[in-house]
Amino acid sequence: MCSNLDDALAVAPRAGLAWESQAIPLSFDKEHESVDTPASSAREDSPPIKTLLILGASGDLTARLLLPGLASLVSDGGAQEINLVGAGYDDWSQDKWHDQLRESFGDDAKDSPVLKGIAENSEYHRVDVTSKEELTKVLQGVEQPAAVYFALPPSITEKACNLLEPGDVPEDTRFVMEKPFGAGQVSARKLNASLEKLLPENHIYRVDHFRGTGAVLNILGLRFANHLMEPVWNNRHIEKVEIYFDENLTLEGRAGFYDTTGAMRDMMQSHMLQIMALLAMDEPATLEERDVRDRIGELIRAAEVGPDYQQTTKRARYTAGKIGDREVPNYVDEPGVDPKNNTETLAQLEVHINNARWAGVPFILRSGKSLAKNQMEAIVTFKPLPHLPTGFTGTDTPTRIRIGLGPAKLRFELDVNGPGDIYSLDRANLNADLNETTLLPYGEVLQAVLTDNAMFFVRGDTAVECWRIIEPVVKAWSENKVPLEEYPAGSNGPEDWETSREEDPL
Repeated sequence: MCSNLDDALAVAPRAGLAWESQAIPLSFDKEHESVDTPASSAREDSPPIKTLLILGASGDLTARLLLPGLASLVSDGGAQEINLVGAGYDDWSQDKWHDQLRESFGDDAKDSPVLKGIAENSEYHRVDVTSKEELTKVLQGVEQPAAVYFALPPSITEKACNLLEPGDVPEDTRFVMEKPFGAGQVSARKLNASLEKLLPENHIYRVDHFRGTGAVLNILGLRFANHLMEPVWNNRHIEKVEIYFDENLTLEGRAGFYDTTGAMRDMMQSHMLQIMALLAMDEPATLEERDVRDRIGELIRAAEVGPDYQQTTKRARYTAGKIGDREVPNYVDEPGVDPKNNTETLAQLEVHINNARWAGVPFILRSGKSLAKNQMEAIVTFKPLPHLPTGFTGTDTPTRIRIGLGPAKLRFELDVNGPGDIYSLDRANLNADLNETTLLPYGEVLQAVLTDNAMFFVRGDTAVECWRIIEPVVKAWSENKVPLEEYPAGSNGPEDWETSREEDPL
């Protein structure tokens, strides 16, 4: 982690840089609503979190992501004095809970006496969170202040929050909410209203683990700490921006969630629009929560998908195929899938931002499962030169910047004089490894929660605006106004989709 603002923003000096070209090896050393956004309370006045209370502790999210994330954080030196309390609907014994902790913590517990102590002292309570009495009892029964992680389906989280009254929630409690936040604009507004009665906005952490500390600071550092970037980061110089989150993972046993959610609600409404906002927002005055989230909110309010959804949106679903050595069945044959849902496993949107900086620049957002390779990156393509001096030969290829979001890498793709014929243009790449945390994604989430850093989470008004952007698309898709295409598992998607997807992602 960075020790100060200068370290946080100094992206390029961290990394060794190297030119590489296919032709010659070169190397060098180094419905819009009016929103009142509440001011943040002073962070230094907030008492430290004593307890992490996980609601839904017997579920898959806790076992696969939250507990391993906590283990990585403790092993990295964080959360040294946290009390861990699990609460779930399943009637687990303390022994079963401790078995789950040992399995999820894995080898980290063997190497960390602190983590081992957290596991040994942890308690599990059977709680029905839809019972006001049971929920209030567990909230008030743990050592305060507490961070309450709702590792629950969105509908259950919403029901639980609607049960509570201000007096039921101890002072300085934090609520951590998994995405999707609500099921649309209306439900998101209602959930915001319920939460506002219980907690200040900066004590409500709407999780977007794709917007972890490393990814955020890498993007902000690249954009705002380099004089080379800011003057050309606009529609006068940039032709398009593409953001990819392609995965070679399949359903992985999550049909119960995914088949009623799909790629659009799962990824676009949260992760993809948030990364787009970080890439496109105006410079914040500081890296404090209010300033950064104000800029993100402004950008999201200016964004929309063009109304001709057959041109600006695409959706597809994987069929039987092979990923590496793994045989993948047709999506509709996966256990727990209802073919009538017409769930998309690959989604693509063309988003436009209606402001002076970005008017006319398409932002292409794409995310899907069961694809050939993982590609998690943003590609910024600059406009072609208006004129190239006569005499140069070869291909005049647009300059591109590729920002890896996992792993964290940076590549400048430039034209230079080629070997042999010095008048011939050739492609060269300038590569850098960006700052990358040792924490797992949910370790980053928990670190931000336990250090009271709301900057890395989604603000309530922005969550509603994200639904405004995608809800009309969801409606059009549900009415089959956009065809549901198909692609074989292990492919790059439908063949006629024009993208810059790389055969060799960063």
